[in-house]
Amino acid sequence: MMTPTTRREFLKSTGMLAAGLTMTGLTESSVSAADAQPLYKISLAQWSLHRALFANELDNLDFAKVTKEEFGIDAVEYVNQFFKDKGRDQTYLSEMKQRAEDHGVKSLLIMVDGEGQLGDADKVKRKQAVENHHQWVEAAKILGCHAVRVNAASSGTYEEQQERAAHGLRQLTEFAEPLQIAVIVENHGGLSSNGEWLAGVMQKVDHPNCGTLPDFGNFRIKEGEDYDRYKGVKELMPYAKAVSAKSHEFKDGVEVQTDFHRMMKIVIDAGYHGYVGIEWEGSTPDEYEGIRLTKKLLEQVRDDLSA
Repeated sequence: MMTPTTRREFLKSTGMLAAGLTMTGLTESSVSAADAQPLYKISLAQWSLHRALFANELDNLDFAKVTKEEFGIDAVEYVNQFFKDKGRDQTYLSEMKQRAEDHGVKSLLIMVDGEGQLGDADKVKRKQAVENHHQWVEAAKILGCHAVRVNAASSGTYEEQQERAAHGLRQLTEFAEPLQIAVIVENHGGLSSNGEWLAGVMQKVDHPNCGTLPDFGNFRIKEGEDYDRYKGVKELMPYAKAVSAKSHEFKDGVEVQTDFHRMMKIVIDAGYHGYVGIEWEGSTPDEYEGIRLTKKLLEQVRDDLSA
């Protein structure tokens, strides 16, 4: 509790501060529109160019350069599949970091797949999966990222899967915390595509360094069972440390499967103003044009919501 003396000193100091701000003209109302931050920033998820990368038409080391020069985007989200054998190669990772910095591109996170189930029913396999992820947490630190995106795959009943996924995530989060790397979970199939289930996992993990990466399109729990994407994003946003703007198809400049205006309003209403990652997954048009269309739409939505 604040003592009377401390309270008086606090009021006095804040009063003087307010007076000083008024005298120098730095009141809140005087801040110009030019100084205002955008509602959200735009980044590019590497999966948007997965066809070019898998076909060796684009080298992983050139991803940041292409992101800046082709699309005018200055932040990237890596996918470990495109440098899977380099997770412990500090020379290679340092080269990735340098190339991004040379082009004024910020490295945000690594999306990690193929390292085992963090919610495996077998405790030995679960422990191994956690340890398999350690190298990517360390790689994220070298690259200057703020997070690794992981999956919450498990098996068993609804409740069992929550407990198992939460246990594995908590173990990984505790490893990542000293490195100042967040562990964030994407809705990515199975029960993780059930917004209520994944929000429940976050509550069980109960760690500020563990959060979510709501993806606009990954709400298929299984064949024939889809979760409402708007409901799901709304449920996951309180824990969000990144957002994935998944796009599949455009008609007249509008994404066919997701109402971006509606979805981004949910994101903004949750108080999120960080990076929103473009993740183009369509087949037509090509990857480059799909990215451009998604960026243009996100910019238009931002202008509309700002107005």
